[in-house]
Amino acid sequence: MQILLLEDDKILCESLKEYLESEGYSVDTAHRGTEVFDLTFSKSYDLYILDVNVPGTDGFDVLTELKESGDETPAIYITALTDINSISKGFRIGAEDYIKKPFDPEELVIRIKSKYERPDRIIEIQGVTYDPLDKTVRKDGEVIGLGDVQANLFHALVMRANTVVDSYTLMDFLEHPNANALRVNLAKLKSKLGIEIKNIRGQGYMIEDL
Repeated sequence: MQILLLEDDKILCESLKEYLESEGYSVDTAHRGTEVFDLTFSKSYDLYILDVNVPGTDGFDVLTELKESGDETPAIYITALTDINSISKGFRIGAEDYIKKPFDPEELVIRIKSKYERPDRIIEIQGVTYDPLDKTVRKDGEVIGLGDVQANLFHALVMRANTVVDSYTLMDFLEHPNANALRVNLAKLKSKLGIEIKNIRGQGYMIEDL
């Protein structure tokens, strides 16, 4: 598996690179956002791991430009930013996941193995299959059309299955964010797909991989 790691802290970058390579991954590194474009121009990757606060072009802008150019490589943000707006922005841009610093490198590897090493990256959950690259949802082999809002909600929940996703993070996908609108959209999503979405009172929502 070919991984591109963007991290401006050179000590942390080298430490993560060594750990990932010890787990069998091939890792190229960049310390500035612009270096990512040079590397991706000449080589294809299976996964991007991107810090947000890096010199020059930050991690958000890097992924935005890659997505706008048609690059659908999955991405994980590693960031010290903990505010909901930053986390939501990462998902809106197209990140598959995020990990808040500081973190244990083993957690990063666990997430990589669970989400990106499945055959064809197809996720199966509660009788629904999901391709996170093109966001195709299938039930009993039939493609299920979801609007943009429900598609984004489903993506955010599935990519963090078995983990509570904060309500404010989910509401940021709504045109008019409020708790009632979120409940309505999640109810429609449950009805369309026949899945269970748990409401964790006072925290958020979660899809369990039953």
